[in-house]
This record gives sequence, C-alpha cells and structure tokens, in this order.
Amino acid sequence: MAEPASLDLVGNLVAHWGKKQRWRAAYLRFWLGRLLIWIGAICVGLLAVLFAELSEAAVAAFRAIAEHAWWWPLLICPVGGATVVWATRRYFPGAEGSGIPQTIAEIHHDRHSPVGWRPMLSLRIAFGKIALGTAALFAGFSTGREGPMVQIGAAVMNSLHGRLPRRLNIQRRHLIVAGGAAGIAAAFNTPLAGIMFAIEELHRGLEQRMSGLLIVAIVLAGVVSQALLGDATYFGWVSYTGLKSHLQIVWVLLIAVACGLAGGAFARLMLLSAASNGPFSGFRAAHPIRYAAVCGLLIALIGLIGDYQSFGTGYAETRDLFERDAQLPWHYGLDKFFATLISYASGVPGGIFAPSLAIGAGIGNNIAVLLADQMSAGTVLVLCAAGFLAAVTQAPITAFVIVMEMVSGYGIVIDLMIVALLSSAVSRGLCFPLYRTLAQRMLGSMPR
Repeated sequence: MAEPASLDLVGNLVAHWGKKQRWRAAYLRFWLGRLLIWIGAICVGLLAVLFAELSEAAVAAFRAIAEHAWWWPLLICPVGGATVVWATRRYFPGAEGSGIPQTIAEIHHDRHSPVGWRPMLSLRIAFGKIALGTAALFAGFSTGREGPMVQIGAAVMNSLHGRLPRRLNIQRRHLIVAGGAAGIAAAFNTPLAGIMFAIEELHRGLEQRMSGLLIVAIVLAGVVSQALLGDATYFGWVSYTGLKSHLQIVWVLLIAVACGLAGGAFARLMLLSAASNGPFSGFRAAHPIRYAAVCGLLIALIGLIGDYQSFGTGYAETRDLFERDAQLPWHYGLDKFFATLISYASGVPGGIFAPSLAIGAGIGNNIAVLLADQMSAGTVLVLCAAGFLAAVTQAPITAFVIVMEMVSGYGIVIDLMIVALLSSAVSRGLCFPLYRTLAQRMLGSMPR
C-alpha cells in the first residue's frame, strides 16, 4: 500500500515544481516586458539627441552658405520646400506637420477611426520625420523639432505593442502617451514638462495605474538626453532682478493679455491655413508641390527682409536674447510669426514649439523696452515666451513648466503660472484648441 502513496507524493512534488517554474517564467516575462519599455524610452532619448544635433547642423549649414551668397535663400527655400513635400507625400505619408495632432488622433483611432484610416505611427514615419524635418531646416523653413519628437517617441513605443506579455496588461494608447511624453521631455531636456504634457494634452483621461510606467519612461528619456547633452538648461541661465515696481502685477496681467491675443490669433490662422475650405486650399490640394515652392519663396523673402533672423528653429536667437541680452530688430517677432505660419501651411514636417517660444521672446523684446523701469528684461522675455506658447497650445501647465525648467525660472514661478493660465484663457476666446482641433479633422470625431 506504500507504493501508491509514494507515487502520489512524487506526483504532487512534480506538479508543484512545474507550477513554480511556470510562475517564474511568467514573472520573468513580466519584467522583460518592463525592460523592453525602458529600452524603448532610452531609444527615444537617443533619437531626440540625434535630431537635435542634425537640426543644429542643418541650420548652421544654411546660415554659413547664406553668409557667402545672399541669394541662397531664394534658391533653396522654394526648391527645398517642394522637394521635402514631394518626398513626404511619396515615401512618408503621415510625417507632414507637427506630429502632435497625429499622435492624439492615433490615441483615439481604435474606437473612432473613419473608414480607410491610414496609420500615422510607424518606424518608417519616425525616420522620415527626422530626415525630412532636418531637410526642411536646411531649406530655411521656420520649424521646430520638439513637436515631431512627440510623434517619433510615440512611434517607437507603439512599435513595442504586440511584443509585450499579456500579463503586463498595457494598452496601445498607454504606450503612445508614454512615448509622446518621453519625446517632449527629451527634446526640451525637461522631464517634468513631459509628464505634464502627457496628462494635459495627449491623454486627459489617463488611468492612475499607468502613471508609474509613464513617469519612468519619461525620466529615462530625459536622463539619456542629459547624459549626452549635459545638464545645461535649454535656453541657458536667465538673470532676474528683484521687484522694480509695486505695479508689477499689473504689467504681468497686461503681458498675459497681449500674449493671449497674439497666440490666439496665431493658432486661429494656423487652423485656417490647414482647413480644407481655407484660402488657397484648392490650389494646395491640386498642386501641393508648387504650393510648397511658393511658401518657400515667401519664407525666403521674409528672411531677407528680416536680416536672416527668421530662418530655422529660432533657438539661437532666443537663447541669445535670454542669456546674452542680444539685440534683435523690433520686427523679429513679426517676421518669425509669419515665417512659422507659412512653414506650417506648406506641409513640410516640423513643429511649432521652438518657433512659438522665439515669437514670444520677440514680443517680449519689444515689451521689455516699454517696461524698462518697471520689470527686468529677463523676466519680461521669459513671461512672454511662456504666455505665447500657452496661448498657441492652450496647455498652460505644460507651457509654464517647460519654460520654468528651460531657464531655471523657479524664482518667478507664480508670475509664470499667472501669465500662462490667463494667456490660455484669452486664446480660448479666439479659437478652439489647436492640436485637438487638428486631430479631430484627421479623425472626423473624437471625444474631448
């Protein structure tokens, strides 16, 4: 009778050992899935660094050639713009524009996509975004790399979907949100702003249980960016002085209203330029390459009139204003305003974050002269940059956190909050939210 009992004992031990091995295998797959996500976030950071280096090299090359040949913009802007739009439409459809509306549309497209939906997140599009975005900057277009990094980061993380273990229970839209936020964090070297951008702009209904994974991915991308680019702030260190006038709060409010009106008008014009029934929409639909060439010619003329200051991202000019108190012409903000608007309308891949900051700084450069006895120039520049960005994006928390981290502006955080919130509120009276409206047009209909 002892033999059956022994067999039962052996059977139980084998079953227990098999169960334990299966548990260990599942646990290993669980952590391998998390590791894969973290590797993806590191890749986003590396791509952000690569894009930053390529962008700066492209702008520097354009300016170096233009210094020796004044006519260079008249040639490269139309030809380059037409070539970039042709390549985008031919080989990388979905890579045009900022990339943020495309990312928002992809987050919601599973349940709300129209018939014949064309995916906008892929590694192919990510490659095109970097290559063609760099080419557009070499052609003198006024675009930025921060918005495109949202689509690039989202595409990288989206490529992991289907490779993760089911037990990890991560939905596709969670990966897209994490990737997009990691992209903005790495592009600006501002991890906290990436978190705010994810919550405020990309996915307002983000589930609490996903916050830990998202934050880790964003921080990893930011760490990679800081490790390779250093811990310097995006626009350097800005000098602030103490309170100059008891009326400073009044000037802060007036700055907010002015930036809100300017940013709201800019966003409204962008929506109008991208509308299917907007001005010149028929010519753009029928002849997109010629349309891009005409836009390039206009950008070249604006740049020549504006002493070559409106070409490129605007990063160098804005940093000079913030860090070295450089002198720019009074019309710099206006030149950058229209150059960026035309660049976006042309259909080349490129964002508006950096140009918006440059426009805001240009506005602040003029206001600082008027308020020389009331507020320090550094304070006015920072407040205007944050206010204009908040008005354009209607994401005030993201705007003031981005600017605060970029210039280490913790000493004026209250003023930054006031300007960003009020500018965004003023902008909402002029137009609908820019990115979500563009995403709705792509998608047809999506929840607010």
